[in-house]
Amino acid sequence: MKFNRYTKHYIKKILGRPDHAWHKTVFEDRIKKDTWKNRAGILANAELALADRGSYESEEAYGVSNDPIVIQGHTLKKKIETEFSGILENRHFERIVIHIPDQNISPAGYSLFTNFKEAFEFIGVPTKELDWNEPIGPILDSFKPTILLTSDHASYLEKIDWRTVKDRKKIHHLKIGLTASLEEYGNSPLAGRLAWAKAHSVDFYYSFRDPEYIHSRKEYRPFFDAGYKVLFMPFGAHISRYFPVAGFERDLNYVYLASKQSSKPAMLDFLSPIMTEYPGFIDGPGWERIKKFRFNRDRDRYVYARAKVGLNLHLPEQINWPCETNERTYQLAACGVPQVTDHAKLLDKIFGPDSLFIADTPEAYLAHFENIIHNPDIGTRHALAAQKEVFEKHTTYHRAASFIDQLKSL
Repeated sequence: MKFNRYTKHYIKKILGRPDHAWHKTVFEDRIKKDTWKNRAGILANAELALADRGSYESEEAYGVSNDPIVIQGHTLKKKIETEFSGILENRHFERIVIHIPDQNISPAGYSLFTNFKEAFEFIGVPTKELDWNEPIGPILDSFKPTILLTSDHASYLEKIDWRTVKDRKKIHHLKIGLTASLEEYGNSPLAGRLAWAKAHSVDFYYSFRDPEYIHSRKEYRPFFDAGYKVLFMPFGAHISRYFPVAGFERDLNYVYLASKQSSKPAMLDFLSPIMTEYPGFIDGPGWERIKKFRFNRDRDRYVYARAKVGLNLHLPEQINWPCETNERTYQLAACGVPQVTDHAKLLDKIFGPDSLFIADTPEAYLAHFENIIHNPDIGTRHALAAQKEVFEKHTTYHRAASFIDQLKSL
């Protein structure tokens, strides 16, 4: 016998069991109807604008803009691009292959690894993508990489023919790098993975997390005890894709581009007071009302251009440990969106006190949001500060150049 969600809810209620799925479903049902009603039109308009990007991203368009966020962002983008474009071309011997998951399997993984691939290419490092189901032998033979980057997770490792990799390592100068991940964050026991790494001639590990956090947390000690170095490539703003565009009115109360994950227990508490009272824009995998999610980094900047506020939430480990802040933090800042976020511990280290609107409680989160809605000049001042910090210190170009420098230590 099959039960609908309402019957299941009341059975669990009678039995005294928590029904998290019910609360999430009810939350989604209570989101302002205009949010769902207007979603398709907002996406269509963004697609049209992207197709006519020359009208919004030309020097003429930026020249006539009177939006201080657009003006500053365009100036900073040109400055940083000039600083990093081809900076390492013909100045090193590294050639990198990055294993990239299919975006339908992991939108976040696809975004992260693709952003870094493009960043390496931009600074002058020859880089190729190893597609999710692509055999590795041909790219090793034709491209002859010196570095292979993939993730230390079974779903990634099982996609690669490691016998072929081992054979090519005997012929070519090739180093293998895996992500330094912990069992505490959902991976398999570390001891077994380190033994596998030794057996398959893994050369080093790398992490998207903060170096101080990695070196201070005892659970990472086995990597170093096994003789491995951990290199660092923290998240950053990929300003080839995320930057302000000219010619748009900020007419959306909020934009929330994120998956609806059960691993975000704060979602109901922090987002519900806003989303049930104010219409806005939501996009991402996992939402019941979004049947066909399609990831598009270029389109997203045109959605962000209309946002009065960018909403952001972090994972529990990002709240409890000063390990990282998500990519969205940097994307919102680069696009110049006033950002309301929960209190990931690393934020205090990365951003100044007047850059983001950081909330420790749902009440503070709502207060920040409504303050920006009613006082947009306050939002603009914070957005300008956050944008400047990200462009000058926290782009994927900065991260990629640092990573190449760290490779010298191997």
